[in-house]
Amino acid sequence: MGLRGQKEYVWIHVVALLCLCDWSVCQISYSVSEEVNKGTVVGNLAKDLNLNVQDLESRDLRLVSGYSKKYFDVNLRTGNIFVNERIDREELCPDVVKCTLKIQALLSDPIHLHRIEVNVFDVNDNAPSFVEQSFTLNISESLSPGERYLLPIAVDADMGSNSIKSYKLSPNEHFSLDVQSGGEQSVSAELVLQKALDREKQSLIKLTLTAVDGGKPPRSGTLQIIVNVMDVNDNTPTFSKSLYKVQVNENAPFGTKVIQLNASDLDDGPNGKLIYSFIKRGNVDPLDTFDINVDTGEIVLKGVLDHEKIPAYEIRVQVKDQGSIPRSAHGKLLIEVIDVNDNAPEITVTSLRNPVKENAESGTVVALVTVSDKDGGKNGVSNCKLSGVPFKLESNYKNEYSLVVDGSLDRERASQYNVTITATDEGIPPLSSTSVVIVHVSDVNDNAPRFSDSVVNVYVKENSEVGVDIYTISAYDPDSGENAKLTYSLLDGSPRNIPISSMVNINSETGDIISLQSFNYEELKTFQFKVQATDSGVPPLSSNVTVNVFILDENDNSPGILAPYSDHGSVNSENIPYSAEAGYFVAKIRAVDADSGYNALLSYHISEPKGNNLFRIGTSTGEIRTKRRMSDNDLKTHPVVVLVSDNGEPSLSATVSIDVVVVESTGDIQTQFRHVPIKEENFSDLNLYLLISIVSVSVIFLLSFISLIAVKCHRTDSSFSRYSAPMITTHPDGSWSYSKSTQQYDVCFSSDTLKSDVVVFPASFPPVDAELISINEGDTFNRTQTLPTKEKVRFSKYQCLLKLT
Repeated sequence: MGLRGQKEYVWIHVVALLCLCDWSVCQISYSVSEEVNKGTVVGNLAKDLNLNVQDLESRDLRLVSGYSKKYFDVNLRTGNIFVNERIDREELCPDVVKCTLKIQALLSDPIHLHRIEVNVFDVNDNAPSFVEQSFTLNISESLSPGERYLLPIAVDADMGSNSIKSYKLSPNEHFSLDVQSGGEQSVSAELVLQKALDREKQSLIKLTLTAVDGGKPPRSGTLQIIVNVMDVNDNTPTFSKSLYKVQVNENAPFGTKVIQLNASDLDDGPNGKLIYSFIKRGNVDPLDTFDINVDTGEIVLKGVLDHEKIPAYEIRVQVKDQGSIPRSAHGKLLIEVIDVNDNAPEITVTSLRNPVKENAESGTVVALVTVSDKDGGKNGVSNCKLSGVPFKLESNYKNEYSLVVDGSLDRERASQYNVTITATDEGIPPLSSTSVVIVHVSDVNDNAPRFSDSVVNVYVKENSEVGVDIYTISAYDPDSGENAKLTYSLLDGSPRNIPISSMVNINSETGDIISLQSFNYEELKTFQFKVQATDSGVPPLSSNVTVNVFILDENDNSPGILAPYSDHGSVNSENIPYSAEAGYFVAKIRAVDADSGYNALLSYHISEPKGNNLFRIGTSTGEIRTKRRMSDNDLKTHPVVVLVSDNGEPSLSATVSIDVVVVESTGDIQTQFRHVPIKEENFSDLNLYLLISIVSVSVIFLLSFISLIAVKCHRTDSSFSRYSAPMITTHPDGSWSYSKSTQQYDVCFSSDTLKSDVVVFPASFPPVDAELISINEGDTFNRTQTLPTKEKVRFSKYQCLLKLT
């Protein structure tokens, strides 16, 4: 509550307290019209209370009332009372002739209370109105003039002279208005019938009653009066025609509308509501064939018409109203029955052979067809036809036919035929009917099993488990039943003369191929066999598919170190001069991996000593070289452990140890001839005879090499076939090329890289077991490799390369 509201609240209590204390007060009266504008001056309190205008504000003059709105307020500078809110007399004083607003004027210092009455005068601001928007009277047309009907009165919120004073009626020929006044506030009106009514001429009369008040200018309100003229049965029904004629086809279905009877009655209500009916005459009852709607007069067919029996119907009809004393009329209806082609041919099929074998010959009878038509004359003559199927109709006698095969049948293309037979009569218009004969085609074994591909490639990892399914062969047969039931079997096709039954087996029902052994890629890279699918027909049919099995390599072989560092348990050492520059060649490690692909791709690393900053090795070549010059702080002997790893998953590796000895000068360097272990013990003193050893080794190497070249280049095919291609593969760039078709093999006789190597290019066929090449007596490896047996290896000057420095 605001500060001003609180003050008003206090003043109200003060006024109440003064009243209780019986203080003497005075009363002032003013008058004002309703709906005057805000700010309209009602009177001057300063003048009427004999107060000085300057004292009004100092004495805090206030107007206090118990109304929800503050309708009046006072101007403290002039003392005038003015209208502060809109004044609506009808809202403040409803249904009261005199409207007075009572307020109090309160002065302080000293406190004085003055009562003020304001008389609110009415103005004509409300028009008369009726509670109802319309008023309905039902008056019979048989009533005599002079009948009176009391009408609703209008209401007007205004009072006195502004209230309702009279009523008026709109001009008409049947009614007048009698206005009666019961006082200043009571005026009513009655409707008086002046002329008899005729519903057939005018069934509805609309009048307007107007209420007028006494204001200046006067206001008015209207009410619509609706007079419904009530009917009496004073008219007889009549048909629109005395004779109705209509034609109906004899094949008209039940419920067909025949005709619509039309009758009329000028009366209304029950007096004008008509009922239609048939009149039975003699033994003929129209209701046996026709039905009539009693309300609408619609006649529909409910029986069978036959022109040959009854060509026409003559029916008497009646219409009657529903007055208290009903009136009726009669009429005649003639219905002519028209003969039409109303019967379609009927087709009867007798099956003789169903199903029909797909290899049935042309002319084989499948069924007998009979066509009949109940109509006569041309309407009963029928013609049959069918099309689009490998069958035809052959006429036997009049309307009897045979359905025979007229082409080759193929169950795989169509297992059944829906043969549609159409029969059409010669009526106008012609009628036709169809019958669908379902001819099933039975299967014969005329299709061999089929594979989706003529060759199937199967990939199997080596070392896989025995007894697992490696592939499922699937064939399909377009035939059905037993003719499509397939069994699978293996046909041996291995080029290695190894029974295929020892390698794989097949499930005869499902076609699952099962491994019977674990495959080794290094021994067997691929093999081939055939699978035969045979159906169960009589006679059985079969077809084959070739299966190529490719063994996928797994990383199951560790790298093998080649000579001269391949001796297990032997001490490998190399000498380098103290004055060796950075990049000085120390040794070359060669290794081979029996696997292929990335599993045979080797890399070389120095694993010990870790952090060695004196030597480095080519990761792909295996060459060990110095990284820097020697210093006085370096050791005289450097043990180096080289780790050779392949790139398989997981990676496999091998190690080789070399002691690198630093000598004072190049004259102290010994170049040992490292080869496959030699059993002769006289080589143990080679260190004492270094110069002699070097010469001896060189001579032996040259003689051995020349002998090898001579043997290899001139050996006949027959004598060489037992060796086939060698398998030692130490390519200078690693063993990657071992897995390719153009594999390169290096046979090494010295630890000095690229000084005496034989490079051999083998054939690109899968290898079989063969012995390794022996260069010196007793210098053979205790290992065999899988090398080709059938391929003849030819050497020429382009295949045998001598690498000498």
